Amino acid sequence: MTLRIGHGLDSHRLEPGRPLMLGCVPVPSDLGLAGHSDGDAAAHALADACLGAAGLGTMGDHFPSDAERWRGVSGHEFLELVAAKLAQAGARVTSAEVALVCARPRLAPFFAAMGEAMSAALATPPGTVTVTATSGDGLGAAGRGEGILASAVALLEVG
Repeated sequence: MTLRIGHGLDSHRLEPGRPLMLGCVPVPSDLGLAGHSDGDAAAHALADACLGAAGLGTMGDHFPSDAERWRGVSGHEFLELVAAKLAQAGARVTSAEVALVCARPRLAPFFAAMGEAMSAALATPPGTVTVTATSGDGLGAAGRGEGILASAVALLEVG
């Protein structure tokens, strides 16, 4: 087996009138993430990290945002589809972390649920995916509360 690491990055603007889905978990908020799909930046960044580590391209390659097929699709479903692609390629996620930059809402109470939900979507043991966050201290759009930025790393066994 070969170990490979991947990194994914995603961000979405916050806007009224949308539910906030993050890390495959609904988060109570008056603002949600804009996007063609459900806007789940955490799941999207993790999916990109996994695809990249396996040498399978990007979310945009497999799930283009201009395709109607992917309108409104959940981050959970994207991770399930990525898990199937990984299995087909003989790859499995051994560890992953998602770091969020988010001024609001406070996400710490949801870290465990997000990690468990994303681990389950990837068909990996509980605890495989962990989640952290920082407020951004007013720096950049995410730090000012205009959106959420997600960065993910994934370690895969391939081959």
